[in-house]
Amino acid sequence: MQQRRTLRDDLLDAAAALIIERGFRRVRMQDVADAVGVSRQTVYNEFGDKWRLAEALNLRENERYLDAVDEAMTRHDDLYSAVADAVSYTLTTAADDPLKKAILTGAGSEDLLPLMTTRAEPVLFAAKKRIIAHTLRQWPQADEDAVVELVDMVVRLTMSHVVLPMEPPETVATRLARLVARYLGDTAR
Repeated sequence: MQQRRTLRDDLLDAAAALIIERGFRRVRMQDVADAVGVSRQTVYNEFGDKWRLAEALNLRENERYLDAVDEAMTRHDDLYSAVADAVSYTLTTAADDPLKKAILTGAGSEDLLPLMTTRAEPVLFAAKKRIIAHTLRQWPQADEDAVVELVDMVVRLTMSHVVLPMEPPETVATRLARLVARYLGDTAR
């Protein structure tokens, strides 16, 4: 099982590097196979097709972001600071992420853009589920229904600022943290 995960990660790493270098449209499954030293059929067996390869890459990158969001939230005792830190991390890191840049603005980026917009459900669902669970674990006194509503809003707003940044990450992070604190009242601070 470990060998399969290693091959999958190698293929995803190769795909990411090629997308950054060439743009999604110019990456072929054969290119990914060649970069790892396997057959093209191996890549197809692992992912099915090029779109599913892109989805798998996007989900893996999302999990990496969520690991760091967990860490950011854990560093704080109050939800306001946790939200501000997590959102700031996400926006700052996304702005400097070569793969996100390739998806948003690179050659052939319109092919991958749905992964962050109209077909972003897997990423949004995973982020909401994980952040809700973390929040309720760390702040068990928080109202669960309110947390579910807030996480949905904050995740969607954060994602919209990743796709179309219009203000500095710290400004957006502060506003979203303030929204959470005001909505939850005393349980947020």
